Amino acid sequence: MASSTLTRRGLLRGVGTATVVTSCVRKPNDGKSDHPPITNVHTPAEIGPEPTSVSFTLDGKPAIVQVEPRVTLLEALRLDLDVTGPKLVCDRGACGACTVMVDGVPRNACMMLAHDVAGANVTTVAALGTPEALSELQAAFVRHDALQCGFCTSGMLVSCAALLQRRGPTRNKLTAEEVEDAIAGNLCRCGTYPHVVAAVLETAGAPPPTSRRGEA
Repeated sequence: MASSTLTRRGLLRGVGTATVVTSCVRKPNDGKSDHPPITNVHTPAEIGPEPTSVSFTLDGKPAIVQVEPRVTLLEALRLDLDVTGPKLVCDRGACGACTVMVDGVPRNACMMLAHDVAGANVTTVAALGTPEALSELQAAFVRHDALQCGFCTSGMLVSCAALLQRRGPTRNKLTAEEVEDAIAGNLCRCGTYPHVVAAVLETAGAPPPTSRRGEA
């Protein structure tokens, strides 16, 4: 004869089974609910994963490119639009070689998605001048030997051009410290920082930098 003693394990097992069964039983619809129905749901449009079109202004001209959502602005410029002024060096926003201006603000193109600049104005080093007609800033870079291997030069020029643009009519009051702050995100492996500062100050019509210990 089986024992009818109720054990603790048997009680818990029975309660658990009853709970599962109860949860599976459909409750009568009395017009009430613990959670009101979701109405007027607005689902925002999503991009991707297939390539979609993005249009923006590039160096003063309209540009349209078909890219996947994961494509960076740097990749779109170099691979899809054949604009190779911005350089791919660190690819993590640490060196500044890919610097472009987006609506006048220096940005690392490797850290932006191409779709982030939809409708924006993107300026690369190509808009500053040409080999036949250098800009005032580019010519000053040459005179002051502010470029050597060239990997940082395009991004450095864009950062400096953005600084001069921001200062406008007061750029003749620029200081060496302000120029150094503006190019703090542009790494130069050749160490031409003092030459860059001198070139920018000359272009701005500001007093030349004072010499510092250890600088040529």
